[in-house]
Amino acid sequence: MAKKEKQDWKERLNIVYSTNKDFEYEFDNEEEQETLPPEKQKLKVSIDRKKRKGKSVTLVDGFVGTENDLKELAKLLKTKCGVGGSAKNGEIIIQGEFIQKIKDILKAEGYKV
Repeated sequence: MAKKEKQDWKERLNIVYSTNKDFEYEFDNEEEQETLPPEKQKLKVSIDRKKRKGKSVTLVDGFVGTENDLKELAKLLKTKCGVGGSAKNGEIIIQGEFIQKIKDILKAEGYKV
């Protein structure tokens, strides 16, 4: 309960104070997008070297769905490739050049690549 109270004041940080006793602050409840089925997802797989000190990574863009499903897919790709990576903002980053292997894995899972 204490954790929720800490989050409440942070979300209202830039709100002007109200003297109205009946005022109820309404939080913007952002609804997450529903995850599209794999056959309707259009994923783009590419290699990126920008801002990575010459190291190359494989990017998977275009995922439409919840953060949990994105992280689940990233975990699957990372374990199949045996490398590290991350997932955020609809993008999966896999360390190293695994473009063909990732395409094969995604096609086997039913995604359009």
